Amino acid sequence: MSGEEDSGMYYSDEDCGYDAYYNMEDCDIEENDSTLDPEHFSYECLCVDEVEKLLNESVEALSNNLRITPSLAKVLLHTHEWAVLPSAIAYKNSDWMQYLNGNPKQSKLECLGQRLRCPVCFVPAIPEKFSSLSCGHLFCNECWSTHFEVQITQGVSTGISCMAQDCGLLAPEDFVLSLLTKMPQREKYQEFAFRDYVKSHPELRFCPGPNCKFVFRSKEPKAKRTVCEHCMISFCFKCGTDYHAPTDCATIKKWLTKCADDSETANYISAHTKDCPRCHICIEKNGGCNHMQCYNCKHDFCWMCLGDWKSHGSEYYECSRYKENPNIVNESVHAQAREALKKYLHYYERWENHSKSLKLEAETLEKIKSRINAKVMNSSGTWIDWQYLVDAAALLAKCRYTLQYTYPYAYYLEVGPRKELFEYQQAQLEAEIENLSWKIERAETTDRGDLENQIDIAEKRRTTLLKDFLDV
Repeated sequence: MSGEEDSGMYYSDEDCGYDAYYNMEDCDIEENDSTLDPEHFSYECLCVDEVEKLLNESVEALSNNLRITPSLAKVLLHTHEWAVLPSAIAYKNSDWMQYLNGNPKQSKLECLGQRLRCPVCFVPAIPEKFSSLSCGHLFCNECWSTHFEVQITQGVSTGISCMAQDCGLLAPEDFVLSLLTKMPQREKYQEFAFRDYVKSHPELRFCPGPNCKFVFRSKEPKAKRTVCEHCMISFCFKCGTDYHAPTDCATIKKWLTKCADDSETANYISAHTKDCPRCHICIEKNGGCNHMQCYNCKHDFCWMCLGDWKSHGSEYYECSRYKENPNIVNESVHAQAREALKKYLHYYERWENHSKSLKLEAETLEKIKSRINAKVMNSSGTWIDWQYLVDAAALLAKCRYTLQYTYPYAYYLEVGPRKELFEYQQAQLEAEIENLSWKIERAETTDRGDLENQIDIAEKRRTTLLKDFLDV
């Protein structure tokens, strides 16, 4: 047994990453030419030191060009998305930026002999204990330090400004650090400032993975799939949320907000059970495939619309599209509201159904892994012989993930020829996904060549849809 373990025949979760549905790099499915792949995206993963080096290069370039302090250069770059030339032009043309760098107007403080009274704490101190920004508003160093600590505690760093009323002058980094004496506060300030710098840089994006400190850079930032090689999370580079092709960032944000607001209205569709349309026995969906077969009467039907599976046909998946009421504009306000809710629930139900199918198919993959390990232990082939089953399950998840995000896209798409084409391609993709899911759930009796052919068809449907409708 130890010899078999050493030969690498056993399958483990790390062999083909399935946790991130969209991460297919480690699987043996043949990859398309990157120039033909609509999801191809060039980016690099950077550690903190590499990002700091990148930022410092821009700071040094601007500082040398304008002959200003690096701290002031950071303020300029941060407010102009780290573009050196626009920052330099803004500095030369902007009165407030020149005011920031000089021409201070000394504030009038109450003098008590050789001491000045701080306008915040009212404690007199020698002039050497006072400091000001270029605006000239003097405060004692103790008050400055307290002001900085309070702001940092609230998560503010690059947004820290002068304490004077109606003065929005930003405090440069060197001024803040010169007055912060507590090391934990200094470290927090630098950490928060680094976070702000990265967020303001259009080419940089933090990995959204929990406790992951890596940063991604792309010279052409787009709403494309980005995969962290360290925590294996997949996300959209542009907005940092879950990858959502073909839906754009603004649309998916509207959709998720609407789903959250209308969640109670749509609660009834969260049930896992429906009645068989022929014998009316209660059926629970325990797999990802929407092609259902009643265990009692053997009737084949669609889980979504409960229609006869044969009536779906091989060319068009009617239950995936919503049939608009052409006369709704002439109906009452209440009728229009009911129609709007009906339309939303149509798309939401399918969105939610594919989300649940992904989870159920993840369970199916675990069963496939167990069966593969059992077959290997019984000398019924090696892990390589059964790899195609894992590839099929991974491709199914990739396709269904895309299909799930086609429903927000269709919901907001205006009625017309473009929507008709989209719904047709969406229907084609859904049909092939259900065929693939059906065969995977019956992998023991499915011909390998038939399954691999279905994998190819499903991926081509997905790629075609994205080529035509992925706008970034």
